[in-house]
Amino acid sequence: MALATITTKGQLTIPKTIRESLQLHSGDKVEIIVTDTKEAIMRPISKKVDDLFCKLHKPGRKPVTIEEIDEVVTKKMKEKFA
Repeated sequence: MALATITTKGQLTIPKTIRESLQLHSGDKVEIIVTDTKEAIMRPISKKVDDLFCKLHKPGRKPVTIEEIDEVVTKKMKEKFA
């Protein structure tokens, strides 16, 4: 178990063992969720736009227009909420 202390400014230093385990680095973002039982769950927000760049690219795939995207989204929304 790792312990941390809250400063007078409300800041918290995440212990090194936790940072290493979650692969957190300076400038990374974390999400903190408070449960009904007053427990806090901390999750790293690990994806940056630069990390995702070109992940959806597949050679030979036909580009999709904004209109085609809008059409599919509208259809799915109608199916879900109709």
